[in-house]
Amino acid sequence: MKHTILVNDMTCNHCVGTVRGALEEALPGAEVEIDLDSHKVSFEGDRAKGEMAIREAGYTPEAA
Repeated sequence: MKHTILVNDMTCNHCVGTVRGALEEALPGAEVEIDLDSHKVSFEGDRAKGEMAIREAGYTPEAA
């Protein structure tokens, strides 16, 4: 199942790389799509694990 969440404190390409890396580590093999302009992060797999990975990376996931 694909989940889309907002990460409004993701403001640059470095942030995108950090969030992507955190999700890929927490959810190996999951497809991750990130749109910096809209602050939307989409990923497959366990939503709770994905949100926790984003928080642990220092960002704030919110409902989209």
